Amino acid sequence: MTAPPPVTYSADADGVGWIVFDDPAGRANVFNPATQAAFDAAVTAATADRLRALVVLSAKERIFIAGADLHWIGALPDPATATELSRAGQRLFQRLADFAVPVVAAIHGACAGGGFELALACHWRIATDAPVTQLGLPETSIGTIPGWGGCVRLPRLVGVKPALDHILKAQLVSASEALAAGLVHEVVPAAELKARARAAALKLATEGPPAASVPAAPVPAFFQELRQSMQARTRGQQPAMLAAIDAVEQTTQLPIPQALDIESRIFGTVTAGETCKNLIRVFFLRDAARKRTLDGWFDSGAGFSPPSPGTAHSRTTGGLKPALPPVRRVGVVGAGVMGSGIAQWLAARGFEVVLRDVSPDLLDRGLGVARGLFDEAVKRGKLSAGEATAGLQRIATTTAWQGFDGCDLVVEAIVENAEAKRKLFSELAAVVPADAVLASNTSALPIEEIAGHVPNPERTVGIHFFNPVSRMPLVELIVSRDTAPAAAGRALALVKTLGKSPVICRSSPGFLVTRVLFFYLNEAVRLWEQGVSTAAIDGALRDFGWPMGPLRLIDEVGMDVTDFIFGEMEHYFPQRFTRSTACARLLAAGLAGRKNGASTGFYTYAPKEALNDAMTRHITGRIGEPGLSAVEITRQLMHVMANEAELCVAEGVVQSADDVDFALLSGAGFPAFRGGLLHWARRLAEKDEGQGGGRHDRVAEGG
Repeated sequence: MTAPPPVTYSADADGVGWIVFDDPAGRANVFNPATQAAFDAAVTAATADRLRALVVLSAKERIFIAGADLHWIGALPDPATATELSRAGQRLFQRLADFAVPVVAAIHGACAGGGFELALACHWRIATDAPVTQLGLPETSIGTIPGWGGCVRLPRLVGVKPALDHILKAQLVSASEALAAGLVHEVVPAAELKARARAAALKLATEGPPAASVPAAPVPAFFQELRQSMQARTRGQQPAMLAAIDAVEQTTQLPIPQALDIESRIFGTVTAGETCKNLIRVFFLRDAARKRTLDGWFDSGAGFSPPSPGTAHSRTTGGLKPALPPVRRVGVVGAGVMGSGIAQWLAARGFEVVLRDVSPDLLDRGLGVARGLFDEAVKRGKLSAGEATAGLQRIATTTAWQGFDGCDLVVEAIVENAEAKRKLFSELAAVVPADAVLASNTSALPIEEIAGHVPNPERTVGIHFFNPVSRMPLVELIVSRDTAPAAAGRALALVKTLGKSPVICRSSPGFLVTRVLFFYLNEAVRLWEQGVSTAAIDGALRDFGWPMGPLRLIDEVGMDVTDFIFGEMEHYFPQRFTRSTACARLLAAGLAGRKNGASTGFYTYAPKEALNDAMTRHITGRIGEPGLSAVEITRQLMHVMANEAELCVAEGVVQSADDVDFALLSGAGFPAFRGGLLHWARRLAEKDEGQGGGRHDRVAEGG
């Protein structure tokens, strides 16, 4: 039996035509060659009918049209091919814009990228008030620009400045926000969409469209000032942002045909570029993380798989059932910044939480942190005031162990001290149910060393959240040689329910992100100890694309934590890690960084941020004058990071280079436009082999 086409056409007795997107091959409607051909055929069929109006809608429950197939876009080989793809889509949508009778877009679900460009080509737009209805042009977030008329039609609809604000932010908006911004004409209940779209279509057929207002022109210096601001913000490393500004500036005063031609050529250039391909790669890495499973980590028996790459290890499940119900009640031990952040995130997502610390004062401080996070979520529109109040009420507190006997899972987030954690896990094991999962939020300590001694150690895992919990998407899920599939599966399900993106790691010192990141940070401090300035080191790495330089990051982490982890890395990797000493000396002198209210480290932070060279050099002294260039600094630091990441793959800490790339992007801030740490490093190595060297000059430029 032949599958129905992804786009169909029909007409009703009142002369209203219906073009319906419903790809039978997937849960989402996306534009690809087959969809475009089916849509073109549907428009042709509608053109041949004697219609009074035409409605375009989707039969999917959560998707209108999710844009273009990114596999298709990412495979475009050159600017000419990309330009032609743009022109083909423009021609197709122009058929709607030129249609002889009114065309209504009836939008329910995600209406993104090319889907919203289709809607912009229609004469009237109705969206449902359902939460799943989100509209916008996110193309600049994947390194390209709207290329099917978005850069041309949106400024004519809402004005140049609002249009560019929308395009450059690359965020979808709700239907109510879209209505307020002028992106749609009506917002209706989802159950009424078809009826309201039909009524609007017939009204337009009878009365014609209302007179459109002409948006105000921008001030003369608008484009120049915006371009300068974007150049400074992106350091010129995200060409799509500047290309979008160019496209709008060059087309806003032109007739539609000439404007579309310019848009297509700019689209072709930027979409065929390496940055776009890298950002599309990052999109797929993030998508894969949301779907991550435990495949490959356990054999067909009960136990943990690779203690080394490519091997399997099995153990019995002991007292742990092969499958466990979902987690509903969570204990959190430690009401510091991390523990309070974890408790708040859990409670905000409906979990009952018991937060424990050793004194009422510490618990009050922790609840204050959680309350502040709830208040911030309300201000950002993530929660209503009522939801925030209910969430805070889901956090119970104790200085003993009340409530832990009903917990399905417990996360410890106490001081990063192996002996303290071992003692805590011994206490926990005596009070929680026998099948409760025992998790550590440690960032560096092997799970076996801190929890392997408890009864039924197969229920122990690591769940390493990143700080701040409310902003960082990554969680490292750590499986030890003891961990059973049931415990790991329960923890993984919790991480996904919390809306976090997991990377799965074998228990080993530093796991993945901490290990790779702190080898890099230690090397940065070693360069600083040799006389390279703070400004030179941090400036070079910011020019590479990092959101902050390594020394500024150390201030954020704290001198105490940094020096502690340096010590751990030296302990576990003595042949490859020589601990720098500057952080310990600065800490002893009272320079703690920015952590916990401290305001002095490699930088000062009061009354405003500034370099702190005079004080830090006075304390530590200077060794040598290496005179390294920015390229040499970047090469040295990124080489250390990439080398350690390759070792993590080779040792089976993670399963693949893609795991490394995703984790460093999401947990450490590796610049997304470079496509991932090992993707970048391996491509650079390939270019070196093909060009006979030259790596020294290309590292900072990204190859």
